[in-house]
Amino acid sequence: MKRLLGALLNYFIKGLLIVVPLGAAFFLIFWAVSTLDNALNLSAHLWVDKNGKPIYIPGLGIVNVFVIILVAGILVTNVITDPIKGWFRRWLNRLPIFKFLYSSIKDLTEAFVGDEKKFNEPVVVEVNEFGLKKIGFMVQKDMSSIGLPGEVAVYFPWSYSFAGQVIIISADKVKPIDKSAAEIMKFVISGGVSGLE
Repeated sequence: MKRLLGALLNYFIKGLLIVVPLGAAFFLIFWAVSTLDNALNLSAHLWVDKNGKPIYIPGLGIVNVFVIILVAGILVTNVITDPIKGWFRRWLNRLPIFKFLYSSIKDLTEAFVGDEKKFNEPVVVEVNEFGLKKIGFMVQKDMSSIGLPGEVAVYFPWSYSFAGQVIIISADKVKPIDKSAAEIMKFVISGGVSGLE
C-alpha cells in the first residue's frame, strides 16, 4: 500500500511539473489576448441587433490591433519622408519625458526584433578574481568614443525580468558563447532552469 501511494505521489508530482507551467502559460496568453480584445473591441459600440442590443464580436479587438500596426508599418515604409521624420523629431524634442520613454521603448524593441538586433552575440564574462562568471550580450565592441579604447559594453539581463544592467569591461575578459542568442536569453531569463541543449 505504501509503495502504491509513493508511486501515485511520484506520478502526481511529475504531472504537476508538466501541467502547471503549461496551464500558467496558456492562462497568461489567454488573459493577455482577452484583455487586449476587450479593451479595443469596438463592435458593441458600432453594431446593434434588431432589439437595439449591442453586438459583441469576439476577436475584433485583436484584429483592430493587427490592422493599426499593419497600417502604421505601411505608412512608415511608403509615406513618411525625411521632412516628416524631421518634424516628428522636433516635436519629440519639445516633450522631453515623452521623448525619453518613446526612444527607450523603441530602442529596447529594436534590440530584440529590429533590423539591427543588439542582443545577438552571447558572451560569458569573468567578473572577479574568484572566477565568478556572468552571461550577457555584447552590445558595443568599441568604447573609444568615450575614451575607453580596448573596452567593450556587455548587457546582463536579470532572471525573471526584462530589466538588466550594462557594464563596461576589458575586451580580453569577454568570451563568446557558441549558442544561439535566443537559447542563451531563455536560459538567463529562466534563472538557469531552462537547460541548454
